[in-house]
Amino acid sequence: MTAKFGGDVAVVGGGLIGLSVALELAQRGAVVRVFDRGEPGRGASWAGAGMLAPYSEHTGDEELLALCARSLAAYPEFVQRVSAAAGVNVDLALDGIVEAAFDAEGLERLDALRRDLIAQGACCERLERRAVLIAEPSLGHHVAGGLLIHGQGCVDNRRLGRALLAACRRLDVAVHSAVGNLAVECDTRRVLGIRSDFGFAPAATVVNAAGAWAGQLAGVPSSALPSVSPVKGQMLALAAPVDFLRRPTWVPGAYLVPRPDGRLLVGATVEDAGFDERVTAGAIAALLSAALRAAPTLGAFTVTETWSGLRPGTPDGRPFIGPTALEGLIDATGHYRNGILLAPITAALVASFVETGDDEPLHAWSPLRMAANESRTLQV
Repeated sequence: MTAKFGGDVAVVGGGLIGLSVALELAQRGAVVRVFDRGEPGRGASWAGAGMLAPYSEHTGDEELLALCARSLAAYPEFVQRVSAAAGVNVDLALDGIVEAAFDAEGLERLDALRRDLIAQGACCERLERRAVLIAEPSLGHHVAGGLLIHGQGCVDNRRLGRALLAACRRLDVAVHSAVGNLAVECDTRRVLGIRSDFGFAPAATVVNAAGAWAGQLAGVPSSALPSVSPVKGQMLALAAPVDFLRRPTWVPGAYLVPRPDGRLLVGATVEDAGFDERVTAGAIAALLSAALRAAPTLGAFTVTETWSGLRPGTPDGRPFIGPTALEGLIDATGHYRNGILLAPITAALVASFVETGDDEPLHAWSPLRMAANESRTLQV
């Protein structure tokens, strides 16, 4: 591979985005190092539910929806490639997502959503009450109806993170964890490499994939730092019988995601709480209440885990993917609620830019767009 800038590539951040970028570059022949301030595969990547549901996120941004749909279409090949490189199977299910309604207002919302999705080219079908209970018999009998959106699903994000880490190491990507005093070293024009407690590692290209912390990456001039802020999400897991729930299901106030091992994930809050990662009683109570209203039998199950994570939000809700004002520094951050979903397409876009220098496919996601578009605000 002949990278645009020549020399090694350093990726700051070992979440799903950073590891996916590192793997893609390594598979194209680049020499790559990953630096993470904590444990690779953790953070927001570990905290999510692995939802692959661009149409269920109800974004009004058509370009972002199209990007998410492209990444969803790439997921089967991406998981197959990661699994083969790692020697670890990754659980991927794309047999649809159910959105359930429990009153007349909810049914009206689903009807409107169905019309919008059909206009967007999504495949979905309206389910009457009986059909919902056949599809998901564990929902409460007071369910009024539902919408099955085909082609969406979920991936086991924690297992995917472990597989990506194994795949990177098998391809001789040096992955450094618990890195202290991590900073980008640069001159007035371009990046020179990474300096940390491990010493100095020269790199002609640095990828900022530090998630919610991307805007605080030391050593980067303020003009080249992305406008990223943390958006907190809290979740919990219940011990449920296998196949208690067959598909990921959205209910009022929460979503429920089954895992093959019997865990049932319930998520997720959206909170403007800075870098506070505490799990709070109020948030967990709200999620449990929403889950129990939709499926009352969950009340007999054990809560096995609670956790939180920080999503990287941006002012206009779009990710930052592409070159910054500092030559050699590329952003791959700001994915908000779609970081897991957008990992394959982000990796491909970043790697292609490093390889060819062509930034045309990145214009909509350019970190430089903020100067010309400061009026749009993130909706949380």
